Amino acid sequence: MTAATLRPPEAAGIGRGMVFALIAHGLLLLALTWGLNWHSDSSPAFEAELWSSIPQVAAPREEAPPEPEPEAPKPDTRAQQRAAEEAAAEQQREAEIAIAKEKKRKEEKAREEQAKLEREKAVKEKEAKEKAAKDKAEKAEQDRKKLKDEKAAKDAKEAKQAKDAEARREALRQENLRRIQGMAGGTPNSNGNAAQNSAPSAGWAGRVKGRIKPLIIYSDDGTSNPTITVQLTLGPDGRILGTKIQKASGDNEWDRAVLRAIEKAEMLPRDVDGRVPPVVELKFFPRE
Repeated sequence: MTAATLRPPEAAGIGRGMVFALIAHGLLLLALTWGLNWHSDSSPAFEAELWSSIPQVAAPREEAPPEPEPEAPKPDTRAQQRAAEEAAAEQQREAEIAIAKEKKRKEEKAREEQAKLEREKAVKEKEAKEKAAKDKAEKAEQDRKKLKDEKAAKDAKEAKQAKDAEARREALRQENLRRIQGMAGGTPNSNGNAAQNSAPSAGWAGRVKGRIKPLIIYSDDGTSNPTITVQLTLGPDGRILGTKIQKASGDNEWDRAVLRAIEKAEMLPRDVDGRVPPVVELKFFPRE
């Protein structure tokens, strides 16, 4: 391996630098020479001619040699280029770091905003569900209370109507009993005579039921056969003066249906002898 191969390669552009340096030195020498000649050629304001018998040759003028121009140091372009590249690389790294930081900050901000929106959405959905459940519960409670009040009002009205009707029937029954007993020569609450207490014929009860049962409105489920025993107080013409439950069936709906049907009937047919018993007990059940 020779010294030439070990010598580092010359930096790019060193030849061009040498050419510029030589041109600069040449121009500098020309400028100095011209300046000296310009000062030496200047003539005085007046001239005097001296003549001698012996012509003499003037000695040449001594000129000071030009001072050598200090040679400018050769710039190390390779080091400058490397420094410039390193500076550019450092700036590039700093720019990339700044961009990465800004991108990360924006991503974190976007995630935080998204998380915030999701939390707000979840809160709103929860509040909406709770409100809907509360409104539903309140409506159900209002409907239940309304039905309860309506049922209570209806039961109270029916009870009052039944009580009033019973009071009217009882008053008519008492009046009718007094009238009948007065006609028979008896007194109220007495056993009376045989004609007054005679039992109705066997077919009369069936005719009475045939008059009342079509008026009974009852939803029979087919699983039970409730029986109610009712005491009727009748007028001489067959008008129903009073109704009294002697034995309830245990099915309130059936009992109310029977009482409503008796109230609608109002009148019962006479017996075969033209008479109507003042008091009679009848049994009613859905499937006879």
